[in-house]
Amino acid sequence: MSPAVLSLIFASLVPYIGQDRPQDADRTIASAPQSEQKQSVLEVQPGTEALKNKDFYVESGYFHPFRRMARFVAVDQKKIWTSPFHTSKADIKWWAIFGGATAGLIAADKHIQSAAPSNSTLVRIGTDASYLGTPYTLIPISAGFYLVGTAARNDRFRETGLLAFETLVDVTIAQVAIKSITDRQRPLEGNGDGHFFSGQSPRYSSSFPSGHAIETFALASVFAHEYPHKWWIQAIVYGYAGGVVVARLAANKHFPGDIVSGGAIGWFVGDYVYGKRHNPDIGEKRTLTQKILAHIRIGGGY
Repeated sequence: MSPAVLSLIFASLVPYIGQDRPQDADRTIASAPQSEQKQSVLEVQPGTEALKNKDFYVESGYFHPFRRMARFVAVDQKKIWTSPFHTSKADIKWWAIFGGATAGLIAADKHIQSAAPSNSTLVRIGTDASYLGTPYTLIPISAGFYLVGTAARNDRFRETGLLAFETLVDVTIAQVAIKSITDRQRPLEGNGDGHFFSGQSPRYSSSFPSGHAIETFALASVFAHEYPHKWWIQAIVYGYAGGVVVARLAANKHFPGDIVSGGAIGWFVGDYVYGKRHNPDIGEKRTLTQKILAHIRIGGGY
């Protein structure tokens, strides 16, 4: 595996780490207490909300919030591709963990693939189940949450749909670009070694990273962040994503390294979009104790 490939793996796995700073132009709620912002794991600096307060309860119509989407995606893409130059020292551990795991799996992919069980039944089931991770399935899920939430005046549902859509657009652009650059062979192509820059499929549809893994884990990340205290929702969304990536392995469409890299990229993109676009006014009502503690934090200058 060439140094160029390794550099690309490390630079693409965690696209948003350590980039946001207080001077971001689109920051609007940085002064809110940390507990109310519900920061992402990457502690993303909050920016312009996907669903602003004036949009609540469809006051501005069904489609008005989407007018901001193109600008949001443009900002996201800039941060994706410039992220290697803005990583903070505190966040290097994420690069080491996921970059190292992917590099190790790529080195062992051929051996893992040859040792894994494979038969016509598994391939058929895996191929059929893979449709659960296609844009034809995931986009309607995000659209359904937004439209149902709008009709039911449920702003959490509406925001979930908006953030899911933005995240799917982001990871789709990223995966097509990375696939086109790496051009890795799929398991059944060539001699099964998974060589880079040698794919037999169209470059935009090469093996690394897994598009199904990116998209399903991106969606799962958004849903899990929106409903952090609902364990059953977390179980459903991560079980869904896990089932899809297992199906891709069963269908012999990807190596394990493709799956891990795709899942990591997707999850962190979802984490970033939630941290950047979540409106803190959408959420469960705070208890009296929480309100008092928030007031103390503000007064104490924390």
